[in-house]
Amino acid sequence: MKTTLTKRLLCILVPMLAFLSCSDDFLEQTNPNQISTETFWRDNKDLEQGLIATYKGFANANTINLVGELARTDLAWSSGYQRPNNTNEYYLQVFNDASSVPNNKWSTSYTTIFRANQVIEAAAQLEETYTTEEEKEEGLTILAQARFLRGYMYFNLYNAFNGGAVPIYDFVPIEESEFYQSVSPAEDVKKFYLDDLQFASENLPLSWEGQDKGRVTAGAAVALIGQSYLYEGDFETASTHFESVMNNFGYELTPNIGSNFTTMDEFNEESILEVGYSLDYKNELNAYDGRDVANTLYVRQFTGGDGTWRGAVPANWLILKYRSDPLDFSDARNKIIDEEGNESFRKFSLRTSWSVALVDDTDMGYYLREVTGQGSIFNVKMTAFWRKHTNWDITRSEEELSPGKVRSGVNERLIRLAEIYLQYAECQIELGNVDVALEYINKVRRRSGVQLLGLAGTGEFPANDHDNVAYDAQSLMEHLRYTELPLELSAEGDANRNIDLRRWEVKAERFNELAQRRYTADHYTLIDEKGTEVTRWGSIIKELPAGDPDIDENWNEFQEAAANYNPSLHAYWPLPNSEIISNPQLND
Repeated sequence: MKTTLTKRLLCILVPMLAFLSCSDDFLEQTNPNQISTETFWRDNKDLEQGLIATYKGFANANTINLVGELARTDLAWSSGYQRPNNTNEYYLQVFNDASSVPNNKWSTSYTTIFRANQVIEAAAQLEETYTTEEEKEEGLTILAQARFLRGYMYFNLYNAFNGGAVPIYDFVPIEESEFYQSVSPAEDVKKFYLDDLQFASENLPLSWEGQDKGRVTAGAAVALIGQSYLYEGDFETASTHFESVMNNFGYELTPNIGSNFTTMDEFNEESILEVGYSLDYKNELNAYDGRDVANTLYVRQFTGGDGTWRGAVPANWLILKYRSDPLDFSDARNKIIDEEGNESFRKFSLRTSWSVALVDDTDMGYYLREVTGQGSIFNVKMTAFWRKHTNWDITRSEEELSPGKVRSGVNERLIRLAEIYLQYAECQIELGNVDVALEYINKVRRRSGVQLLGLAGTGEFPANDHDNVAYDAQSLMEHLRYTELPLELSAEGDANRNIDLRRWEVKAERFNELAQRRYTADHYTLIDEKGTEVTRWGSIIKELPAGDPDIDENWNEFQEAAANYNPSLHAYWPLPNSEIISNPQLND
């Protein structure tokens, strides 16, 4: 009986084993509980989920890496230490292909591009399955957003790395070899991202409402196209796109410049491209994760309040510019009336007070203290801090908002109308239209109650105070480059200060000029919250006369940058070593 049972089992098992050994399909079964590319991209809801993942990449702090980008320009003094000590490789202009900022920026950008390409490919496949016009329109809008985000990433890569020559991925890699792409010529990269942005400009809505506010728009696409032409020196074409942005999309300057710098009035009428953030904590993210919060490390890097990492503070020359931003005394907003009815004028312009914290600013509080000097120590040559990106207006301490973390809910304003006005003004100067340029510069200045440029009684606002200077193209361009753009837009945007210094071909000259300046700082006495007189030592910056040898306590800035800066090495970020090591086809 046992022999008979054994024979029967063999008759069953031998054919089964033969079948299993010959059938690969049996071993390659799809797990019904696991999402795959074959089962996920089924409809517009799946497209939307893929788009959300792409927006997450767009919002990653490393996409811009504002602190690192600031440090390599003339706008910031950047170090983990107090002045004058400095070991910051970007400020010192000694970074290389192993440095963290270019490596992180590259990785984040290409991750976002990969996600965008998934949406773009899936949208093309789904197009034939739509049965209603509503589905088709929704799919087209999702596709336009994905192409905008891919175009924006390549806009940044083109302007940031290797003279614009970077790998182009217009598909989703599947085979291992497809992940290794060589660099494409800069002209091909520019054409590629401009095609994406043009498609986005033609298929995105003008604006979004409700919870969709913050998504990319047609106006943002047109603005980026205009900036691309500006950066290439095509001022006529850039002007045409800037005029479209100014006239066709409903943007306006906010009445208060401060609406662009804090959690107040986010996604306002001036905003063209803005990354939305929240302080809401997600359990799956660690305290330093940049995927869901703004400015990973930025808030502590910038603040001079209780968080004192101080990784990026305004350069001395910029602080002096802010301190001397002239008031328009005809503007009622510059008048201060005290409790006894005495009338005086603001000590600093509204633009200054909303942009930076100065120890002797008695007209603006800081971290919910009555006057700025009570909100931070300001000692040891730390004579100003950016208010931008910090929560000084809603908390006494950054720790109160996110204990133990380095998070900020302040949105990242990448492009706003004031920037377009000033870039349009640059185009007009280059085209010989100085009066038009003055008009748009003065729109920006008037919003902040700042004295206007030009002869008294002229221009769009003849009743306002003017500096009574007859500007020509050269003097107005000088003002735009080294006064107006820095004061209005410092510590904002998508690395445009480095782009500007590079395309103007002045970066080395600028570092050399700034390295010759010498500074000292006066002490400042105030009454603290307890009613006690305190001194903020060395807290009010002063520039010394050239060649003055009589003051021992003096220092300068950018001397290392002037010595180390080499345009061939530092004008662009180098191709990162993470890519050089992992991509054998990079330079083929």
